[in-house]
Amino acid sequence: MTRQTTVRLPDDLAQEAEVVARVQGSSMNPLIVDSLRAEIGRVRADDDFTSTAKRLLERDRELLERLAR
Repeated sequence: MTRQTTVRLPDDLAQEAEVVARVQGSSMNPLIVDSLRAEIGRVRADDDFTSTAKRLLERDRELLERLAR
């Protein structure tokens, strides 16, 4: 399953991305998907990110439980 979304890019970044995609023989879509996957992999490997995410999830869980009472 896929989801379509709109991304607003600064003109210079969009132009550079179009050139990179064209040189790679693909379109902007796979370039953006691959870039997002790489960034998500990078932040998942970051201990600061994962500890902050866990702390926020715990806080949100506690708030939701309090609201559900």
